[in-house]
Amino acid sequence: MIETVENKTQTSPSVRLTPKDLQSDQDPRWCPGCGDYSILAQVQRVLPDLGVPREKYVFISGIGCSSRFPYYMNTYGFHGIHGRAAAIASGLKMARPDLFVWVVTGDGDALSIGGNHFIHTCRRNLDLNIILFNNQIYGLTKGQYSPTSVFGQVTKSTPFGSIDHPFNPVMLSLGAEATFVARSLDRDPKHLQYVIKRAAEHHGTSFLEVYQNCNVFNDGAFFTFTEKETKDDNVVVLEHSKPLVFGKERDKGIRLDGYKPVVVPLKDGKYSVNDLLVHDEKSSDPAIAFILANMSNYPGLPRPIGIFRDVQRSVYEDEMVNQIRAAQAKRGVGNLDALLNSGETWFIR
Repeated sequence: MIETVENKTQTSPSVRLTPKDLQSDQDPRWCPGCGDYSILAQVQRVLPDLGVPREKYVFISGIGCSSRFPYYMNTYGFHGIHGRAAAIASGLKMARPDLFVWVVTGDGDALSIGGNHFIHTCRRNLDLNIILFNNQIYGLTKGQYSPTSVFGQVTKSTPFGSIDHPFNPVMLSLGAEATFVARSLDRDPKHLQYVIKRAAEHHGTSFLEVYQNCNVFNDGAFFTFTEKETKDDNVVVLEHSKPLVFGKERDKGIRLDGYKPVVVPLKDGKYSVNDLLVHDEKSSDPAIAFILANMSNYPGLPRPIGIFRDVQRSVYEDEMVNQIRAAQAKRGVGNLDALLNSGETWFIR
């Protein structure tokens, strides 16, 4: 029987999960200090608040360090092959729309061999959640450059520096018209929990990029944005309907000069918060979200974290169910044998 779920956060009063209930009997095996531990912990802390039975969760992964994730969740899970997690998740969601399906992937798994599946999942807007662990390196295979490695990055496969222009995962997902797009940090548990919960509540494809430190092959890649000494002056937190203010003393802001975001001081009297760009995550026009995402590509601008976009449009599996029901109402229950033996057929002798 095909079921449809109108609201992903329908809760059951009888469900009283704790983070421990979601921990499997497998000991997480990542390198000591890896950011993956934090992401796992935050997911296990958020899911009990959703009031969803444990048997309704499915975690699907591809290949990479991040893809060990399903082993550590005491839920249903599937460890797929390289780059195919989104395709497997899409098939599952169409077969069982009632399940809460999560894709756990990395920058190599999702954006290299899995790039085609990733963009079409976003485009179709299936009701599933994608968490991309971005450490700008191939960690499991020992340090080759990835689709998000910065230009000039020296790795085992680019000893003279990468000459590829890196993907910006947020811009890529916006370009594929994902309806929920966000970014967070492995070293900011409170913020990470918030965006995970918002992603889970979204009806449609939710995409969350997490800056995740690989302390063996790319240590410190995001320390400018995660460490206490530098974070406030280099990160701007996106909050719906609020101006973009940042800095240790909250004394800087972002305003638009035409289509170009610029940093302006707020203490010299020339500019005030009224001159700043006000974030609107609900805008139907993704233009401003693109401008914010593109800030990552320019030195001197703070790195945006938070929810870039959260809008609604038709969900793929809901439309599929509606078509099936309409066909059943018009023609009755189908007969596969009659279908295969109807019309033009050929017998090969």
